[in-house]
Amino acid sequence: MTYTLTTPLYYVNDKPHLGSAYTTLACDALARFQRLKGEPVLFITGCDEHGQKIQRTAEAAGLSPQAHCDGVSAQYRELWERWQISNNRLIRTTDPRHRLIVEQFFARVEANGDIVEGRQQGWYCVACEEFKDDPHEAQDPECPTHKRPLEWRDEVNLFFRLSRYQEQIEALIAQPGFIQPASRRKEVENFVKQGLRDFSISRVNLPWGIPVPGHEGHTFYVWFDALLGYITALLEAGDAPDLETALSRGWPASVHVIGKDILRFHAVYWPAMLLSAGLPLPAKVFGHGFLTREGQKMGKSLGNVLDPAELLERCGRDAVRWYLLRDIPFGDDGDFQQQRFTDLVNNDLANTIGNMLNRTSSMARRWFEECVPPAASATGADHPLAQAAASARSAVLEGLEQLDFRSAAEAALQLAIAANGFLNEQAPWSRMKQEGTRDQVADDLYAVLEAARITALLMAPLLPELSERMLVQLGQSVPDSSATAQPDGAWLTQLTWGGLQSGALLPEPSPVMARLELSEPL
Repeated sequence: MTYTLTTPLYYVNDKPHLGSAYTTLACDALARFQRLKGEPVLFITGCDEHGQKIQRTAEAAGLSPQAHCDGVSAQYRELWERWQISNNRLIRTTDPRHRLIVEQFFARVEANGDIVEGRQQGWYCVACEEFKDDPHEAQDPECPTHKRPLEWRDEVNLFFRLSRYQEQIEALIAQPGFIQPASRRKEVENFVKQGLRDFSISRVNLPWGIPVPGHEGHTFYVWFDALLGYITALLEAGDAPDLETALSRGWPASVHVIGKDILRFHAVYWPAMLLSAGLPLPAKVFGHGFLTREGQKMGKSLGNVLDPAELLERCGRDAVRWYLLRDIPFGDDGDFQQQRFTDLVNNDLANTIGNMLNRTSSMARRWFEECVPPAASATGADHPLAQAAASARSAVLEGLEQLDFRSAAEAALQLAIAANGFLNEQAPWSRMKQEGTRDQVADDLYAVLEAARITALLMAPLLPELSERMLVQLGQSVPDSSATAQPDGAWLTQLTWGGLQSGALLPEPSPVMARLELSEPL
């Protein structure tokens, strides 16, 4: 069965920001992990390109909405290529095939009696593309998220009968594991407990959107349209735009990874729409937190926005991936701190992992004819580093299954720390000077090199490039996590202690991770 995972479809009102890069990097790590396990993966990302906000942004720039969308979507595509994101699809909701999928889906929902006409009155945030419930009596109502004035709307819209799905949605969100992390479930439960109300799925007098079939003057509300992008994205290049065909390519989704601000749309509205259309529901919705910078919310007015393209240029993929995945609990809010970023990259990657591999490989080459030393007791499961590797393997696999990238990264790092500690304790540079110790030194160096090999393999989903450099330095084959599923169980088998072959040639070592030196603020 296909493991289908999705990022949000990013709204193209502006160029990509660090928050969208954070989500996408995390999904990339998850996709790589599943491929390494042998799962066929369909990793979907894309752009949400309709709605009034897009229309106004384009007008302000003197562009047509389509030209604006083409430009920003190209920036997303280019950025993900530069980050070496392993997505299989990048869907744009202006794709002509998407319009036909939306129409077919709507026909099912309307045939089920779940579309009614009604009057929508209330304060509307164009930036959120959402009506706000609270500020009806306020003198100058403002969006609490965007800090911009709300607009009063009074119009006839088409409504989806969400209220019909109260009990089914209550049962769904009560299922353990559907909403993750568990801390997010409570806020959805509280929202649903207040009673689900029908919601508007169309707008009038809005040309930049997909027209609603049979309802002249109405275009689909951007959220109704955008959520269906997950299904359109399933289509292969030569497929006709047919809903059933799309569904057969990898639905239901295994997990939707989203920011916590759009949890309600994915955990309540979207499942109800799917139920109405008679389609299977996604297995999991994971809502992660937001990023701040040095304790402050990032914003143009503060001049503290971190540009992911510039971050990549100055720091490199490995450094940024490591900091975001290793330091921030995925699911909680996180704070980007430049000094901590630098310290973690240098201490964890350059020092702990890089130096451990470099010095051990150098000693092995010098004393054992440029080869992996012969092993005696080091290959046994009772060796202290073998036990540390088994513990790390278990923790990394469990962490990645749960999207707990921090725990997985920490577990892989702990194996390298244990190997460094063992190396310092055994001090082969001193022992080698003593008579009759060659066999013991060989055994000890083998154990540390083997721990480095397993560390590299465990890092493959998180830092594929660093993992590759480490494995190349050990003369090992490199598993490919970027495109297709690996042979069933191959990566897991490689994680078994004792896989490093004594006598295998060790390439000349070179630093696998350069220290990060940032003289100027990012």
